[in-house]
Amino acid sequence: MKKEKPDVTVVMMTAYGSVSSAVQAMKSGAFDYITKPFQPEEVLLILDRIKELRSLKRVREREQAERQQQYDFSALVGASEAMNAVCDQIRLVAPSGSTVLITGETGTGKELVANLIHYNSPRKSQPLIKVSCATLARDVFESELFGHEKGAFTGAYKEKHGRFELADGGTIYLDDIDDVPLDLQVKLLRVLEQQEFERVGGSETLKVDARVLASTKVDLRKKAVEGLFREDLYYRLNVFPIHIKPLRERRKDIRSLLDFYFHQFAGQRQISVEPEVYATLEQYNWPGNVRELKNLVKRLVLLASDGVVDHSRLPLEVRMEPGTVSSDFPVRPLDAIVAELEVKAIKAALQECNGNRAQAARLLGLPPSTLRTKMEKYGID
Repeated sequence: MKKEKPDVTVVMMTAYGSVSSAVQAMKSGAFDYITKPFQPEEVLLILDRIKELRSLKRVREREQAERQQQYDFSALVGASEAMNAVCDQIRLVAPSGSTVLITGETGTGKELVANLIHYNSPRKSQPLIKVSCATLARDVFESELFGHEKGAFTGAYKEKHGRFELADGGTIYLDDIDDVPLDLQVKLLRVLEQQEFERVGGSETLKVDARVLASTKVDLRKKAVEGLFREDLYYRLNVFPIHIKPLRERRKDIRSLLDFYFHQFAGQRQISVEPEVYATLEQYNWPGNVRELKNLVKRLVLLASDGVVDHSRLPLEVRMEPGTVSSDFPVRPLDAIVAELEVKAIKAALQECNGNRAQAARLLGLPPSTLRTKMEKYGID
């Protein structure tokens, strides 16, 4: 039955139950096994479980389809030579199983590149496990990556599968790889070279088939020369390097990114952006790169309660950066500028939330009491 129709769910029923026949049935693809005599409730319980699992399967399939759509190559916004080169590199390396080292400043889109590589590879239906090496505490690092056995250390009350085990058959993405402790790098090197490791406190050698993608915002080669990163691990990671240039070095992409995020965050609203806004933002240096641009556009859309993004709504640090200051910038006391921006932001948030103060406070990232105080201060109804 499973050969003819793999999606059919099989429940085995028999009056001659035994452990061996139950095991054989399950190995052959049966969902469950029931022996006579039985109560109708037992069957109903099994059917409920089947219904729940089928529902979960549909959700997973829908999420997988959405991820595939989200991570096609249109996700790489920009037409500069630098971004075209990155796109070509992803197309080239994604179908392979090569280890990839993604480099670039904070906020340039290293995680997006990792997503594109995985979801355009033969492993796209398998897990993509992400590890932020910078956020893992030193004492749990090895356990998080490689797992541990029950009783391996104080607090290890049960067996734990590490991130590499969870990524078996798929991809593991190690963000901020330069933060891996030096003494653990040799174990990471072994996984890369031999695809095997032991859990903390264990003696059994486990095999794993996980493609490794890594990223860093620092000069990893320099760290290796200085003895702060294993040189052999660096060369093993740097099989296929992809470098993402900062936004200030690919200004041709700024307008495309602005249009993309204005459209995304405006939704059904009609937003008009004044030309002076584009001119200023195209000259801004974007120290936070694409992440900063994305967050700024989100704020501008929120402030544009009248549907217009004008120059006065740009943050002071953007307007005042050398080379981006408008000649007609209205010089006023800083308190007045801050007050004006706060009033606009509060009114926009209240309008967005149909007057619901609790929701508006969450949208603005404020405690409800603080929002109430500011509304009273500025006389906002």
